[in-house]
Amino acid sequence: MKANLPGPADLLPLTPAVFHILLALADKERHGYAIMQEVAANSHGQLQMGPGTLYGTLKRMLSAGLVEESDERPDPQLDDERRRYYRLTDLGQRVLSAEVERLADLVRVAQHKRLAGESPTRFETGAA
Repeated sequence: MKANLPGPADLLPLTPAVFHILLALADKERHGYAIMQEVAANSHGQLQMGPGTLYGTLKRMLSAGLVEESDERPDPQLDDERRRYYRLTDLGQRVLSAEVERLADLVRVAQHKRLAGESPTRFETGAA
């Protein structure tokens, strides 16, 4: 008998930490410090994820099957062997896609209610 496994929609909405980690891993695998740097870059410095939040969240994401540790390593001369690399699983990719679509739907509702325009974001304009 096959157990009913949760689908991507069953895991939504994501916490900001989970969302940003999945987003950081969407294009390539990264080690913890690189994930923290990517999160800061993606949020234009608005979200600074510390090691406690990062590794606690990664532990839960590993248990949920959203990410996995990678056995592949960059050139050993360029890398610290103590680093752990993480990558999205298929489930992690599907959950990320479902969350992006959920958020896009909310933005469309806000635009329909004239709460948000299609003008550049404050990040694109450099406004505070």
